[in-house]
Order: sequence, then structure tokens, then C-alpha cells
Amino acid sequence: MTELLFRDDAYQTAADCRIIGHTGEGGILVDRSVFYATGGGQPGDSGMLDWGGARVPIATALKVEGGIALVPAEPVAMPPIGAPARQLIDWTRRHRHMRVHTALHLLSVVIPLPVTGGQIAADRGRLDFDMPEPPGDVAALEKALNSLIARDLTVTDDWITDDELLANPGLVKTMSVRPPMGQGRVRLVRIMDGATQVDLQPCGGTHVRHSSEIGRVEIGKVENKGRQNRRVTITLA
Repeated sequence: MTELLFRDDAYQTAADCRIIGHTGEGGILVDRSVFYATGGGQPGDSGMLDWGGARVPIATALKVEGGIALVPAEPVAMPPIGAPARQLIDWTRRHRHMRVHTALHLLSVVIPLPVTGGQIAADRGRLDFDMPEPPGDVAALEKALNSLIARDLTVTDDWITDDELLANPGLVKTMSVRPPMGQGRVRLVRIMDGATQVDLQPCGGTHVRHSSEIGRVEIGKVENKGRQNRRVTITLA
């Protein structure tokens, strides 16, 4: 399996690796990855892979059987299995994903309702809530969210076992996306204000270390996506 470097340090932008396989669709399997692989509503990273004097633009990364596959932006000659290579992610795009993802965690604090779906992009993100009636004052929600962000909250992670998560179902806010389980342990993302916990939920994505990195966000109109489903979109200002 691929060693997930991005999970230990979301700020790592480059790493040496070794080619361990190819997929039938033209993906390049690596033994360790700074590229986040598409999952949980967050897109895979893009960037570059250097090997043997060649530079291959990487469009995205995907989870596949055996680990993570880097997907070239265009058809290329495959590096041989066993070849050493060096990865470099598009840091500007990754960091924007981190800002949006952390902001969405805080949005789920401001709107404490079950989450039915979500999506992250480089400039915006959205959460769908089990919300029978639309919020009365979107401007107040936006003010509350930006107030949380401005408090420079600390974002850290921790681990619990699969069994511990099953025994504490209240940790899971999402109704449609289940936490990454099956490896024996689950990663928790914790947001703190000093010694006070603001949010705690299982998540395999990448996040900023301090909420102030997010910057100001704007909340768009709340869309009706079903009888009890409302979509709230945020945009990086």
C-alpha cells in the first residue's frame, strides 16, 4: 500500500518515491504520496512527477487497489516499475482546498444539523444539510462563521480505533459520506480554541493548522435541494 505522506503533514509539497506499478487506465502507482487522492468530497491534487530526466504533469490522484495512482494530464510513456521519482504538488491549489475544507468543518458548527453531502473546490465549497426550513438570516450565519475563523483556532488530528468510532456514532456528522474505516483506526480532526473544543469529527482530508489561514469567506444563497435538503455554499473572499 502507498504511504500517505499528506495525512501526516498536509504542508509537505514534495517527496521522493518509487514507482511500484501501473493501472490499466494509465495511472502511475507510487510507494509514497504527497498527492491527496480524490475522496470525501475533496479533489485529488495536481502537480508534477519527475523521473529519469522526464517531467510528467499530474492531473489528479486516485485511490486504487494497491494504493494511490497518479494520473498524468496526457498520455505519456510509463516510468518503469522500480524507478525512483520525485513528486511536487501544486501547492497553491492544495492550500486552497485545505482552507475550504477547514471552513466547511466550521460551517457545520455554525449550522449544527446533520450533513447530507458536500463538495470542495479551489475557490468554494458546499455542504448539504438535513434542514426542513431555510435559515432566516444568512448574513448572521456568515458573520458567525467569519467570527470563528478570525479566532485563530488550532486544527490538529488524532486517531481512534474503528470500534471506538462505532461506539461513538455522534462523532459522525455526515449522513452520506462514511468515515474512512477498515484499516483498524480512524483519523479525527479536532478544532480547538485554547483548551475549549469547537469541533471534532472523523475526516481523511487535508486542513490548515490555524483557522486564520482560511481568510474571510462569503455564504451564497441557500438552495433547496429536496424536501428536507438545503445546500449552503461558501466562497473564499
